[in-house]
Amino acid sequence: MEQPEINRLISGTHADPFSRLGLHDDGQQSVIRTFAPHAETVEVFTPRAKKAVAELTRIHDAGLFEGALPTSKIKSGYQLQAKYGETSHRFDDPYRFLPSLGDLDLYLLSEGSHVHAYRMLGAHIMEQDGVQGTRFTLWAPNAAGVCVAGDFNHWSTVKNPMRSRGGSGIWELFMPDVKDGTAYKYAIRDAGGQMQPLKADPFGFGSEMRPKSASVVRDLSAYKWRDKKWLKTRHERHHRAAPMSVYEVHLGSWQQHEDGSFLTYAELADRLIPYVKELGFTHIELMPITEHPFDGSWGYQPIGLYAPTARFGTADDFKAFVDAFHKAEIGIILDWVPGHFPSDKHGLAKFDGSHLYEHADVRKGFHPDWNTLIFNFGRREVVNYLVANARFWLEEYHLDGLRVDAVASMLYLDYSREADEWIPNPDGSNQNWEAVKFLQSMNADAYSAGEAMGGGVFTVAEESTAWPGVTAPTDHDGLGFGFKWNMGWMNDTLEYMGEDPVNRSHHHHKMTFGIDYAFSENYVLPLSHDEVVHGKGSLLDRMPGDRWQKHANLRSYFGFMWGHPGKKLLFMGCEFAQSQEWKADYSLDWHLLQYPEHKNTQTLIGDLNRMYSGIPALYEQDCERAGFEWVDGGAQADNVLSFLRWDKARKAPVLVVCNFSPVARTPYRIGVPLAGRWDERLNTDSELYGGSGAGNLGGMSSEPIASHGQAHSLSMILPPLSALFFHYDGA
Repeated sequence: MEQPEINRLISGTHADPFSRLGLHDDGQQSVIRTFAPHAETVEVFTPRAKKAVAELTRIHDAGLFEGALPTSKIKSGYQLQAKYGETSHRFDDPYRFLPSLGDLDLYLLSEGSHVHAYRMLGAHIMEQDGVQGTRFTLWAPNAAGVCVAGDFNHWSTVKNPMRSRGGSGIWELFMPDVKDGTAYKYAIRDAGGQMQPLKADPFGFGSEMRPKSASVVRDLSAYKWRDKKWLKTRHERHHRAAPMSVYEVHLGSWQQHEDGSFLTYAELADRLIPYVKELGFTHIELMPITEHPFDGSWGYQPIGLYAPTARFGTADDFKAFVDAFHKAEIGIILDWVPGHFPSDKHGLAKFDGSHLYEHADVRKGFHPDWNTLIFNFGRREVVNYLVANARFWLEEYHLDGLRVDAVASMLYLDYSREADEWIPNPDGSNQNWEAVKFLQSMNADAYSAGEAMGGGVFTVAEESTAWPGVTAPTDHDGLGFGFKWNMGWMNDTLEYMGEDPVNRSHHHHKMTFGIDYAFSENYVLPLSHDEVVHGKGSLLDRMPGDRWQKHANLRSYFGFMWGHPGKKLLFMGCEFAQSQEWKADYSLDWHLLQYPEHKNTQTLIGDLNRMYSGIPALYEQDCERAGFEWVDGGAQADNVLSFLRWDKARKAPVLVVCNFSPVARTPYRIGVPLAGRWDERLNTDSELYGGSGAGNLGGMSSEPIASHGQAHSLSMILPPLSALFFHYDGA
């Protein structure tokens, strides 16, 4: 070899190491060349032979060895054995294997249209020419050279250069004998040959436990799923007309061991499933469990988008976690973060020495709120990376839904920016049309993946503005989400509940305004982690009054929420009225359940969920205007709201009456549309929940007295700070 080629090999910048390393023969004579830094000698063996057939000659002090021998001697293949002092290492030569990534896959990856990009890129355990090992594949189009480093080569940054697959920007190398659990990173030289920080695999399926940051080889094909029954029937549970009550969970702080260490995925499943089941939630929503370096980000600054965090176990452990929830008939939604990523050196930032995943211009590529980098949604390969990632979690981990974080930050070029910190569109507008196209592509592909699995997959947008058509189909210029968080409802109603009751009449509109737009999208009513952090206090702490009144206010608010149109979401700890705001480093305050007022609130949430799931009028038309009717939305002087929820058949409505005053109102007449018996199905002021016990003895029959535009009415006792549910049974 000429010196320039030797220099490229030993410096890790040779784009085609296979042209020089490995086996080269003309049918009569074979030349074997290998790069084995620090080796004293290298010998050639035939498979399973105990005696060498040749010894290679050192041709460069850096560790290049070469030798010629008759081809007939290695007809059955060959292995190499390198000697290092008193030890030796026998191995299959990685440079004798042909590439396994096909031209069609390379084309689709280059085009940014490979829906299963994760099956091509990343580390994949496979067999090649009868040899078990792992194929490493990486996209780094601006690199001068890429080497894979890991446990298998003592983390050498030059020993195992990868093969460039031409204009695709893909680098590939099959490494024999590399098994599940092996740690690795990529040593990348930029276009000028400068070594970059060692990088984790963007498509890595596993990761080391922080503070370590290497990717870990994981065999995703080994796990045997047992949730066929769930997948077959979940389409019946995941649509606008189905009940959906979601328990939002941060796995690291829901519960912990006594020493403050994390529970494993298995331990979490054992404890969380019966708890969620007992409380009647239909789903859990996991705050991000994609791998992230900093606990304090709560997972919202991920680096390993294809790896479930190692904090709680392995990839298979997480699959078993999902499987167990599905066996218990509980769906799982993943909080997914495709909008930004941290600038940690081992991550995506300046991945191959260029701004590969992020925008080069900080006005598009840097997020000032979170000090993070923003994906370049205008680059097809980056969009492919993200769209395929959404599909990956749905297909490989059988997740039922994705809640997409911070959608508004993607939709607007000027999001959280001053006038000189963003680049407007040519017409001066601020819409990020590249991000819009990405979200539409992601949603269309996610639903396509779900249909192929039998249906039932859905997406949810955390979108805090009035962007039109968030849940409209993509073929009608919508973003294509299945549901949207109703942030306006949450903000308005929490502000109202925070007011002293003496002032609430002046803020009555905050409880009624949500109905004006409640059916413009398919809404989820969220009381999420964001409402109990950063000095906001707990939900209980935000309620006015003395201790009893705080609990009564919170119970009435929960009643209003469960009666209001929209699917439900409640953050962990709120179900038992945690007193302090959430602290992610510590377990929830489970000791509070020894006190009746906290245990009673927990009981209320369970009863609300069971009532909600058991009465079609409360869920069938959550997203339809026909499912809601005001009885009296204007009784602000009384701090009272009353409305009807209708089932599709319009035969068994529910009357919801809320009294947000600390004064009992009796008798209080409410008009109803149907004559007959109205059962009092739930009263948040019941003694069972820690209330005063005022109520209506299980229900009442209507009277032929006109009220609120109805021919019939109920004369009821309206307890203080309460929400009452009356279900028409027609008797």
